Amino acid sequence: MCGAKERCGVKRQKCILLGVTASIAAYKACDIINRLKEQGFDVIVCATKDALQFITPLTLQVLSGNKVFYDMFEPVLDYDPVHINLAKRCDLLLIAPATADCISKIAAGICDDILTCTVVSTKVPILVAPAMNENMHKNKIVRANIAKLKQMGFKFIGPKRGRLVCGKEGIGHIADVAEIVKEAKRALR
Repeated sequence: MCGAKERCGVKRQKCILLGVTASIAAYKACDIINRLKEQGFDVIVCATKDALQFITPLTLQVLSGNKVFYDMFEPVLDYDPVHINLAKRCDLLLIAPATADCISKIAAGICDDILTCTVVSTKVPILVAPAMNENMHKNKIVRANIAKLKQMGFKFIGPKRGRLVCGKEGIGHIADVAEIVKEAKRALR
């Protein structure tokens, strides 16, 4: 289980908490999970409730082999704030795809869902892979929020030029999965 202590000199797997937000690119989370698992990482998924309009918790759970977290107020037997527990268990927090909404909330310190609360609670490196329409990506507010997060130590990968949901080519397409995985491995060194 992700976050288990070392026992009998056996080192635990590195754990990556994958944050999934409400983007059409949410389906890429499946490939990200598979590739991270192939590299020997344990993956836990923390999704916004709106992300579940694009991809199901069951799909994410089957691929990751772990429970998917999306409800801040899920009933628990022992009091253990979910977002604090998730923040302690991971070695890297990867948000892919990251919407303009999520990036802006984090930059403003808004914690109104399990993912943003976990981001604010963690002390591990955070890697962000934006995915949004080019107009949104080029918006001055979004650009300022990305710059602010970079200044605070957040790492970003992408977006890249590609076909967008609106049918046009532009900057805003999520980075290639292979590049995201490569960057995640680099961030864990």
